[in-house]
Amino acid sequence: MKQKSLLLIALTLVLSLFLAACSGGTTTEPNNNNTNNTNEAPGNDGEDDAEATTGDPVAGGDLVLGSTGSPTMFHPLYSNDTASSEIEDFIFAGMLKTNPALDTELNLAQSWDQSDDGLEHTLKLKEGIKFHDGQPLTAEDVKFTLDIPLHEDYDGPRSGYFEKIASVEVVDELTVKVTLSEPDPKIYIALGYHIYPKHLLEDVAIADLGEYTDFSTKNPIGAGPFKFDKWEDGQYVRVVANDDYVDGRPYLDSLTYRIIPDADALMTALAAGDVHYYTVPSSDIETAKEWEAAGQLKIESGLGLSYSYLGYNLRNSLFEDVKVRQAITHALDRQLMVDTIMNGDGEVADVPASPLSWAYDEDVPRFEYDVEKAKTLLEEAGWTPGADGILEKDGKKFEFGLKTNQGNKVREDLAVVVQEQLTEVGIKVNPEIMEWSAFIADVNPPAWNFDAIILGWALSTDPDPSGIFHSKEIEEGLNFGAWSHPEADSIMDEANRTMDQDERAKLIQEVNKIIAEEQPYTFLYYANAHRAMPANLEGFTFHARLPFYDIEKWWLNPNN
Repeated sequence: MKQKSLLLIALTLVLSLFLAACSGGTTTEPNNNNTNNTNEAPGNDGEDDAEATTGDPVAGGDLVLGSTGSPTMFHPLYSNDTASSEIEDFIFAGMLKTNPALDTELNLAQSWDQSDDGLEHTLKLKEGIKFHDGQPLTAEDVKFTLDIPLHEDYDGPRSGYFEKIASVEVVDELTVKVTLSEPDPKIYIALGYHIYPKHLLEDVAIADLGEYTDFSTKNPIGAGPFKFDKWEDGQYVRVVANDDYVDGRPYLDSLTYRIIPDADALMTALAAGDVHYYTVPSSDIETAKEWEAAGQLKIESGLGLSYSYLGYNLRNSLFEDVKVRQAITHALDRQLMVDTIMNGDGEVADVPASPLSWAYDEDVPRFEYDVEKAKTLLEEAGWTPGADGILEKDGKKFEFGLKTNQGNKVREDLAVVVQEQLTEVGIKVNPEIMEWSAFIADVNPPAWNFDAIILGWALSTDPDPSGIFHSKEIEEGLNFGAWSHPEADSIMDEANRTMDQDERAKLIQEVNKIIAEEQPYTFLYYANAHRAMPANLEGFTFHARLPFYDIEKWWLNPNN
């Protein structure tokens, strides 16, 4: 495998961009019947295993994973929420993956070669890969998968990552050659998407594939480490170990992805041992640390590859003036939000890039907390106070709805703070807390049923912002707010033709400065990720983007 063929652009990712379904809660006291207090592994029978005395992994156990968000489907090329994508990672597998250093590694592929001009990518699969129904995974399945987002009838949100693929050719049973129309510095994203089984889906019209629930909700079949078992909507999803997984059977017998929309209740379940693994929000981390000190669980922490934001629907005339958007950011004390709601566990964000990114640049326009400046900008935009103190313009009051998802305590609290702080400048905000699936349905195309939202992006490890902010992503992609800026589009296009990382970083930084100036979002904060797990869980490796990285290697030590 050629070293250059990996396009080691430092930050790479199998997945593209997904909505971040973070959770939150309030303080609860631990319950003494928490199974993490004992030497018995959660879900295990507690019997000794001879292998455990040698420190070798032990098979067995059901690990219960807590989430406030409910999945919508198990369909990697069509879903765009975190709950769905997390479960898809259990069921499906792609040719490539990203490691904790955020570099690309081979996964189902055993080699990846690139032509000198960067236009031809030849990947050879490992031998013996099987789908969960026992059928072999071959180059035909890879071609079938990569051809889906190239089809004119594809209506999912991922087409931008595949648009430079000119052809996909099956060389032999295990080898596929992908030819590009021009060099693409982030082609690894497309090449890393989960592989679909052609034999199950080839007779489904592409126009119908996104709604083909016989596969996406009733019986998703992949080649990942776990097999789909059961989905009780709004309650849990259960997957079981794939005995035929190409890299060996997972140590855990099963995973139960338990859905508890109320964050307080989820923390209670963690304390009681009814949930074993949960990404604890900043608002609850001090409580979780007390439980860790008592030996009831352990916590692995690090900066998450994500940011949270207040996003505007620019189809609404209230937000069409850039001065208005800048004024709103000036009117919000984001540092106070971090210090109080998040207990200081994070930092204010100003751009759509993570500090972990090689393209991150602090030298960008900033709109610090300044109520008087906010009032001045609003006045310049033509908004003046009415008799009730609410701003008016052309007979229209400045009033809008603010939606966010139920169960995320931090976001629920942020919505209230935004409401209170914008009142100071004469803007009336009406928070609406929604169940996750209904919320996402309102945000997604073609509904766009929102004025403003508080949400977050779990980022691709490639820093390209075009998947969210390019105008081509408005109609069917992830540019929910409909921000359009021709100069920014042009720069993003240039950045995605440039193979030189230093040059590409400069172009991305230039785009991020435009985005920071235009404020299609009020960027709120970068948060740390705190992953609580059983004290006896072994094999875990922290990954800034993937909370369940290499979960097939996790195991529960009955002697710990």
